[in-house]
Amino acid sequence: QVQLVESGGGLVQAGGSLRLSCAVSGGTFSRYSMGWFRQAPGKEREFVAAIKWSGGGSTYYADSVKGRFTISRDDAKNTVYLQMNSLKPEDTAVYYCAANDRRQWVPITSRHYDYWGQGTQVTVSS
Repeated sequence: QVQLVESGGGLVQAGGSLRLSCAVSGGTFSRYSMGWFRQAPGKEREFVAAIKWSGGGSTYYADSVKGRFTISRDDAKNTVYLQMNSLKPEDTAVYYCAANDRRQWVPITSRHYDYWGQGTQVTVSS
């Protein structure tokens, strides 16, 4: 059974930074393309960033976070990261990581992900 566990969320002032981690167990992490999504209160879940499977060499970002957020993966640790800099109050949301086990690169579409974590809260104060 594949499990994804996010960590690293918290409360930060605008302009600050956080690094989210997502540890994956029970599957073959190197096969997965990984994504981060977020959901703010009263809003739909939205795509944030994605990275291809090991050796795939591609990342993709939502326009709203491009230049501020960086996604990366450590296949030795079965972990994907989301480095978030220059945080804004509008980045406040529950952040979820997700894994696609189909060798598909359709990064922004949530239905193409097979496994999801429980989420971690990020709150940015103004």
